[in-house]
Amino acid sequence: MTSTQENGSGDAGRARSALKNGHHVSAPSRKTLTLDTMNANVKVMEYAVRGPLVIRAGEIETELKNGAKKPFKDVIRANIGDCHAMGQVPISFIRQVMCLCFNPELFQSPDFASDVKEHARRILDSCRGSSVGSYTDSTGLDVVRHDVAEFIRRRDGGIPSNPENIILTAGASEGIKSILKLMNQDQDGKRPGVMVPIPQYPLYSATIAEYGMEQIGYFLDEDKNWALDIADLKRAITEARRHCNPSVIVVINPGNPTGQVLTEDNIRAVIRFAQEEGLFIMADEVYQDNIYAPGSKFHSFKRVQAEMGAPFNTVELASFYSTSKGFMGECGIRGAYMELINLDAQVMAMLKKMLSAKLCPTTAGQACIDCVVNPPREGEPSYESFQAEKQGVLKSLAERAKIVTDNFNSIPGIHCNVVQGAMYAFPRLDLPQGLIDKAKSLGQEPDFYYALHLLESTGICIVPGSGFGQKPGTYHFRTTILPPADLLKTMMDRFKAFHVSFIQSFQK
Repeated sequence: MTSTQENGSGDAGRARSALKNGHHVSAPSRKTLTLDTMNANVKVMEYAVRGPLVIRAGEIETELKNGAKKPFKDVIRANIGDCHAMGQVPISFIRQVMCLCFNPELFQSPDFASDVKEHARRILDSCRGSSVGSYTDSTGLDVVRHDVAEFIRRRDGGIPSNPENIILTAGASEGIKSILKLMNQDQDGKRPGVMVPIPQYPLYSATIAEYGMEQIGYFLDEDKNWALDIADLKRAITEARRHCNPSVIVVINPGNPTGQVLTEDNIRAVIRFAQEEGLFIMADEVYQDNIYAPGSKFHSFKRVQAEMGAPFNTVELASFYSTSKGFMGECGIRGAYMELINLDAQVMAMLKKMLSAKLCPTTAGQACIDCVVNPPREGEPSYESFQAEKQGVLKSLAERAKIVTDNFNSIPGIHCNVVQGAMYAFPRLDLPQGLIDKAKSLGQEPDFYYALHLLESTGICIVPGSGFGQKPGTYHFRTTILPPADLLKTMMDRFKAFHVSFIQSFQK
């Protein structure tokens, strides 16, 4: 008999052998963290813009590279607002300043204009050790926060902005999540409720689920170009108070995924509603540079609130801005700020304490946001090129917004509101009952079923409206307006051919 046979085989045999020798042996190893033991909130959270369709799009790209035969040659990723990934060219001034910040030896190069060097030197001088490799304060570099405050003052017609109320963040998402985290406290046995527009950007629904908070959806009025409907706000908060404690209202302006720009009257009505109901306002204003439609104009919540006077100018407000959108499109740099208005001083101290645990926002993002809020001024060497590049991007986006709107509205069974701003369209689909029944028989949302077949047939990756929320019985999808004009034309041609054929196949 062999030693293995005598003692038994595997873990059990080794355990018995160890016990004979007087050693304590623990039970066989098990995973401490499993689906059953992990945070249940994480399991229920979803993020539609990077969901299963995007995963499938990546698989199709790999299949095409490996020689697979498809009815198309490439995947068009219209699912996410990733400007540079869709071919947008970076703004020269921003990249040049960042280049000098990260490569100071280039200060000696004649290839950089004097104002670029002055801007980069100013940032480096504010860094410890004159290096962007050093930590900054948890709220960001003091010089950048002062520049942000001055930018806001200019934007809002002279209304003061206090640098102490400015916090730099690694993307607007980080600021948004930090404010929601502060709000996450049960009161009188009820979870905190967060009012979000429907349709909404999935960051909010995902974060609310992750934090175990309660989402309170209020419907935007599609028939009025996605305006906020105060009557529906009142309906939503009245119903929500039965089971949660509404504490904050989120407003996205210009809208994502809907592309609307709120009127000043609409903003006043929201502020009045928040004051009457005791709500904290979170104003997601990251697309404030992206205004296209004639007659549309961006109005900041801060300016409107200040001009309304008491008691409305005492409402707590957090507003957010990012380098990822606008004319910059620097998504991966993760530069952003939030301005906090009327926040309790002790709460502000707690927020800064919480942020200090993350040490600091990325210095690349801080340098980038400073270039945006403190751009070249008239008379400086980089002014004309900066303005030309900025206006070129915005003009092109405006043209593409019109192309997308007009083309979708030319397709039978698709209805698209005017893309007034931001970077997206959110068209409505009239789907035949046969398609709806087929999708439901497969356990899929009808707009997901439609989007999946669109991807497999054309290579166009969009996001189903069910990922953003929509009125029951309606079906939508979100697409970006970011593809370059020639690719956009290709996309719309593919889209129209697919839609007509696919819908007809369920009408026979």
